[in-house]
Amino acid sequence: MYSIDFNQNLIKGIMLIDIDKLNPHEKIIEKKKTSLAKFIKSYENYYIISSIVCCHESLLIVDGHHRYFALKELGFKNVPVTKVDYSSDLISTGVDGNGIPKKEIIRIGVSDELFEPKSTQHLIYCSKSQAWHPIILLSTMFKIDTKNMTKGCKNFDTIIF
Repeated sequence: MYSIDFNQNLIKGIMLIDIDKLNPHEKIIEKKKTSLAKFIKSYENYYIISSIVCCHESLLIVDGHHRYFALKELGFKNVPVTKVDYSSDLISTGVDGNGIPKKEIIRIGVSDELFEPKSTQHLIYCSKSQAWHPIILLSTMFKIDTKNMTKGCKNFDTIIF
């Protein structure tokens, strides 16, 4: 099991958000998105998915572009999101701060431009290990009702803690 100790104030909320309000900043690998969408649809009753991590102010997608585009393709109107304080120094855009500056990532995210796939790397600082780890570790698990997807009912009905 993988866990980290992090400043709890970084999490600003866990909720369902209108998918059209989120701001991607990267293109995706189309094959990976298509595979994920097919994989989700292949489950008879439900599928557990990690929430999309986004900035609580700009709704910039920090982690989860393939999940975002797969869920959009499947017709989901609301998606699970973990909002974070993206301005915090405890969130980095690269090892030793050598990534693309956050202001530039936000600028691209709120524009019609997109970086190439996997151009950015977001990390969270773990106080216990005193090391940086992938920010997906801040995601919360959600349950997708796949049984009713074909009937037009696209729900996230359970938050798994």
